[in-house]
Amino acid sequence: MSLTIQTAATELKKNQPVSVSDAASITASALLRGARGNSGVILSLLFRGMSKHLKGMEEADGVRLAGAMMDGVQLAAAMSEGVTTAYGAVMKPAEGTVLTVSRLAADRAAEAAQECNSVEYVLQEAIRAGQETLAQTIDMNPVLKKAGVVDAGGKGYLVILDGMLRALRGEAIPEVTGEPAESKADFSALSEEEITFTFDTVFIVRKWENTSIEPLRAYLSTIGDCLVIGEDDEAFKVHVHTDIPGNALTEAQKYGTLELAKIENMRTQYEAVAAG
Repeated sequence: MSLTIQTAATELKKNQPVSVSDAASITASALLRGARGNSGVILSLLFRGMSKHLKGMEEADGVRLAGAMMDGVQLAAAMSEGVTTAYGAVMKPAEGTVLTVSRLAADRAAEAAQECNSVEYVLQEAIRAGQETLAQTIDMNPVLKKAGVVDAGGKGYLVILDGMLRALRGEAIPEVTGEPAESKADFSALSEEEITFTFDTVFIVRKWENTSIEPLRAYLSTIGDCLVIGEDDEAFKVHVHTDIPGNALTEAQKYGTLELAKIENMRTQYEAVAAG
């Protein structure tokens, strides 16, 4: 997720957007193309949904609300749209993940917006609710419980929201401190048998005009799991675990031009972790 969000930070610095709408659009586009792994693609979907809702917004916490200013209510609605977009793109949503954290954070954001229509207050309350949910993820997800850790994707999402809140307040971003997560997690509790498919497969396709990728989604769901597809007006990005990555890439080229592909053997990765 760190590598994913860095792509957005780089693009924002390069383009210097002058409106909330432009900032959201640049962020969503950069995240889609720079997304790494399952949580990175989901992060891009969360911001894709936010971007769609914030289209046309010029400033934050303004007094003119005729479709031009973003206030707490608009931010909460954007967060909810992000959650809807993310859930809609994941083949089998699992509880105790970034999806759960983002959903309950958005629910609290909607409540907070009715209490105080302020971007700062809404973000603050969304983060607080998200942190409470994050602490519970260790008991929601069997894999996390075996490893003895909270969900990394949910934690990363809250770190990003916290960065947004600190930037809004003009506060410095704190240095990361604390014990490395790998020293707390019990990876020996995990087994290779839990890896259903061998290859973690990620690719980007610049899609042809007026092309629906729903048939591709249906096909990929038959040859793998952990399927997540992020999409914008120009391209789509696929993350899937499968034993036949070549077939996935070949099928995808029926919908556009392949731009990037990355295939990693998760069994080899597991063996490296198990060996220390």
